[in-house]
Amino acid sequence: MRLKWTLLAGLVLLVAAVLAVIVMNGPAPKALTDLSGSDPDSAAVKEEPTPEPEPDVEEASTDIVVIGSEMEGMYLARAAKDEGLDVVVLDPREKIGGQLLQGEMLFLDETRDGSGKLLVQGRAKELFDGFRAGQIRKLSEFTDYYNNKLAKGIPIESGIQLKKIETKPGANGEETVTSILYVKADGSHHRITASYFVENTDYAAMAGQLKVNRLPGLEAFYGKNEIEYMSAGMMMKFKNVDWQKFKTHFNGLTAAERNKKYGYGNVNESYAIGLSGMTSAYQPSNDRVFLRGLNAVNQRDGEVIINAFLIYDVNPADEQSVKEAIELGKAEIPLILEHFRKNIVGWENAELNGFPDYLYIREYDHYETDYVMQVSDMLGGRMFYDNISIGGYPLDLQGISVQKWGIEMGRPDKYGMPLRSFLLKNYDNVIMAGKNVGSSAIAYGSARIQPNTALAAESIGVILGQIDGKKKLKELTESDWPQLHAYLQEKYQIKLTNIQATNKLAGWTEEEIRKLNVGEIIFPQYSRSK
Repeated sequence: MRLKWTLLAGLVLLVAAVLAVIVMNGPAPKALTDLSGSDPDSAAVKEEPTPEPEPDVEEASTDIVVIGSEMEGMYLARAAKDEGLDVVVLDPREKIGGQLLQGEMLFLDETRDGSGKLLVQGRAKELFDGFRAGQIRKLSEFTDYYNNKLAKGIPIESGIQLKKIETKPGANGEETVTSILYVKADGSHHRITASYFVENTDYAAMAGQLKVNRLPGLEAFYGKNEIEYMSAGMMMKFKNVDWQKFKTHFNGLTAAERNKKYGYGNVNESYAIGLSGMTSAYQPSNDRVFLRGLNAVNQRDGEVIINAFLIYDVNPADEQSVKEAIELGKAEIPLILEHFRKNIVGWENAELNGFPDYLYIREYDHYETDYVMQVSDMLGGRMFYDNISIGGYPLDLQGISVQKWGIEMGRPDKYGMPLRSFLLKNYDNVIMAGKNVGSSAIAYGSARIQPNTALAAESIGVILGQIDGKKKLKELTESDWPQLHAYLQEKYQIKLTNIQATNKLAGWTEEEIRKLNVGEIIFPQYSRSK
């Protein structure tokens, strides 16, 4: 009996020893865990993983960094480069050229004053003259212009990712952007410092990361609660069109015959405009797309490109939204081709000529600049001491989902565009180019047109070269401008002063002007009481 107790005691000691070893060397096997199912070592401190080493960052500096390769900002880059400054373009898009080359928005809208006089000035005039003359119509011809007249000799990095915008306190309570940390397409990390940074994308890739004040958009005008931008366009490309037959047939009809078959419009050797009776007869396959009147250009050799196809509710800052819209276009445009084949003489054998890689983005968020242009500035023909462009174009608000046709808010004679409308508020070295111009959502209907903002960008590039090392843009006073304007006119034939514009608001009250600016008065429909 004693032997049994001795053996039992030894067995107990052995089990105790095994348990001690298990406790000392790690968690017990599942069979030995607590009956409650809890793990006695679950609260033990776990080792933190070793952090990955910080990537090597290559440092560089330049005078001007342009974010995005949209055509308008490239005029600034070209002018600054020619004025002796160093310029680098960092493009978040995978390919250069944005709306013009990737979106193939090759129908150019000229700007003219109320008497029909051409307002296009600066380097853009060569492009518009070539377009009008039929020499620059095809994508390859636009690409040659872009590469040789704008981008030549300017470093462009495509497919970059903006990782961080680095700032410091600046003068007068504003901030200064000091540098941008970005990643190239090959995965390498870079930091670039500069004196000025230019927002030149169609979705505010850089400016949207800053402390910006978003201005009310078209949702306020159209009575929507959610943000929605002007419809995006997808250019329609066709080949095997018999343009001569089309033109001859159209112009051989009587006015009544034309109106019955095509609706209002006109066709000449180069363009087909309107024909909205024929286009409105087309029934889209879904509610997010729409075919409006034509802006069609004869590209020669049976090729035609048209700006008339609209896609609603597209957010250009959302890559998936853009891709989805492009797929909608690829599905709908073949159906539109069938409609054209059946309803337009000369188009019986037309075929698709491919699709653009990107959209024609008309609008994104409007951010507050040092001066925000208003409808009354345009219809009033206002000129500014710091004019950098002379603009002109109808206040053309393209539609959104609840108002597909859009609306025209008035036709200015011409008006000035001040430097202050291209300088981002609260920052002393951020320039807003192209579609990023500071304007109300309604005034933007005219301000957005390419010749207006291209001239402004070129003027800024020239001015940056002239004031380099002397003053900052925001330090310019009214007394500095006569000399700058004289230089622009003498060297670049850009005339920005001593220009008289028709004031279409003469005699209007302050209350009427307030209502006009916020969209409570629609100028073409308004009849003033005496």
